[in-house]
Amino acid sequence: MSEIETVTVSDIPEAARILDVREDYEWAAGHAEHALHIPLDQLPARLDELDPDEDLYVICRTGGRSFRAAQWLVGHGYSALNVAGGMDQWLENGLPLVSDSGLKPVIL
Repeated sequence: MSEIETVTVSDIPEAARILDVREDYEWAAGHAEHALHIPLDQLPARLDELDPDEDLYVICRTGGRSFRAAQWLVGHGYSALNVAGGMDQWLENGLPLVSDSGLKPVIL
């Protein structure tokens, strides 16, 4: 089993590729503006949407699902880092959010 690198939201570089693995309803309520959304259970079927040579900063709400996703991705030859604290930490750090509903973004 490969060791998974874990970073905080403040460690994510500005132009980094963020992969959000939360459910559709969580994504719609609030997410990082330029993140890519692939729910955890869809990851195997949508793997071709990812570049194996690009660092992926994998995020969920608190870090559990993103850890599993990063572990799976690394095991399949991708460069993936788990974002500890997830979107909860993103919100706490005051980082920008957008929503798909037109309402004020929230983290569910």
